[in-house]
Amino acid sequence: MSTERNMAIAGNRLHLIEEGPDRLVTLLRVINEAQRQLCLYFYIFAGDGAGERVRAALIEARRRGVAVTLMIDAFGSGSTAGAFFAPLEDAGARFGRFGTRRSTRYLIRNHQKMVIADGERAVIGGFNVEDGYFAGSDDGDRWCDLALMIEGPAVAQLQGWYDGLAHWVLDSPQRFRALRRLVRHWPVQDGPLQWLMGGPTQRLSSWARRVKADLHHGQRLDMIAAYFSPGRGMLRRITRIAGRGGARLIVPLYSDNMMTVGAARHLYARMIRRGVALYEYESSRLHIKLIVVDDVVYVGSANFDKRSLFLNVELMLRIEDAAFAEAARELVMRREKESRRIDREAYRALSGPVAQLRWLISYLIVGVVDYTVTRRLNFRDEPR
Repeated sequence: MSTERNMAIAGNRLHLIEEGPDRLVTLLRVINEAQRQLCLYFYIFAGDGAGERVRAALIEARRRGVAVTLMIDAFGSGSTAGAFFAPLEDAGARFGRFGTRRSTRYLIRNHQKMVIADGERAVIGGFNVEDGYFAGSDDGDRWCDLALMIEGPAVAQLQGWYDGLAHWVLDSPQRFRALRRLVRHWPVQDGPLQWLMGGPTQRLSSWARRVKADLHHGQRLDMIAAYFSPGRGMLRRITRIAGRGGARLIVPLYSDNMMTVGAARHLYARMIRRGVALYEYESSRLHIKLIVVDDVVYVGSANFDKRSLFLNVELMLRIEDAAFAEAARELVMRREKESRRIDREAYRALSGPVAQLRWLISYLIVGVVDYTVTRRLNFRDEPR
C-alpha cells in the first residue's frame, strides 16, 4: 500500500515516501522523466538488482540526450567494482568517487543521498541504491527507510551545492581544506525550507547548528534515529524537552552493525529516568532519519550520532510548517505501532551486568573512539 504524503509549502510540492517499492518507482520515474540533466549522489550504490535497474535507467537517459552525473562514496560503495559503472561511463555519463585518496582523510565519509532532475525536482532521504532499501514490508532483508521528493524553486539551491561537490570530486585533487570551506561557508537561506549541510569543520556546520538550537528551545520532540549515540550536550537537550512537553524516540532493534544498537542502549537508563518515551523498532532493520521539533521537521541523510553531527558530509532539509510536522508525527506513530516500548520494566529485563558492560564498550567504540581518532587525525591544521 502506498503511503505517499503530498503537501505544498512556499511554492514547492513535498512528497514523503515511506514504502520501499514506492521509493524505487519514484526514483525511476524521476530519472525517466528528466529532460536535460540528472545529478545523483549515493553513499552506497550496489551492483545488485536495484543497482542494475537504476544504472539501466541512467544509460537510457543518456541515450535521449540527458546529461548525467553520478557520484558515490569510496568507502560506502567500496564493494561495488568500477566495472559495474563502466557501461554508464561508456554512455557518456560523468562518474566519480568521493574520498579516493588513501590517507587519514579516508575516515571522512560523504553520507549524503540525493537525485536532482533538471534543477527542479529532487529526491533525498536515508535510502541507498541497494535491494534492501526498496524491499516490501514482507521481505526479511528490508530496510525501513524514508524518502522525500521536492518539486519547485527550492531545488535550485540544492543544485548549487551539488555543483560545488561535483567540482570537488570530479574536477579537483579532492583537497580536504576545500571540502571544509565548502561546508563551512554554505549559505543557509531564510524561509520555511532550508538546506543544511554537515561536514568536517571545527565550528558547527549549518546542520548541527540549527538542530542544536531547535532542540534547545523545543517543547515537543519526536525522533526516529537509525543510529543513536549523541554526546552529553545533545542528550541533555532531548531529556529537557521530555520534561517540558514530551519526547518520543524510536531506535532499531536490528541493524547492520549491532554495536550501534548497543551504543544506543547504553543511553537508555538516563533517558527513561527523564521521561523520554523510548521504543525499539522490531519489524525489520531501521534506517530512517527523521526529527520533528514543535513545527520543524528534519529529513535527510544524517543519523543522530557524533559522526553524523560533526564529521560526515550530510544533507538535511529543515522544513518549518505545522501541517507538515503533523504529517511527520503521524508517520512516527505508524512506526511506533511496529515497535516495542522500552519502559523501566523492559529495560530491567534487558540490562544485566554483562549486557551493560557490552553496551558501554559499544558506546566507547562508536561514540568516543571513532569520533575522537577521526577528529585528531584530520583537524590538526584547521584554526578554530
